[in-house]
Amino acid sequence: MTTDSFARAFAAAFGAQDAQALAGMLAEDAAVVSLTGGVAESRAEAEALFAAEFAGTLARARLVTGKARLQPIGPGGAVLHQRFVVIGVMDEAGQELPRLGAMLTAVLLARAEGWRAVSLTFSVTA
Repeated sequence: MTTDSFARAFAAAFGAQDAQALAGMLAEDAAVVSLTGGVAESRAEAEALFAAEFAGTLARARLVTGKARLQPIGPGGAVLHQRFVVIGVMDEAGQELPRLGAMLTAVLLARAEGWRAVSLTFSVTA
């Protein structure tokens, strides 16, 4: 995976409800804050968090990709800021909520297995 393909791969895995694929984009010791505010401090915790979200509120959620900005931070490092619109989020009664603006911010480092996020925050924007 390259820095340029990270956001596309994230959106594809999210749309497929593939918690394992999302976790595979992370470093083993990654720090994650999810769209619902959940926190994980490892790849394994993040996979469980994503799976729980896809079983609940985000069961039908999809991402529409918006503007992106990639900032190199030295050899082998970059910060990605990717805007998304999130559709299909459900409330507790099973009713679809209005679409949400969201920002994915990921600190990416080149690893032997490719670019991985060591820090990933996916948050709702105003």
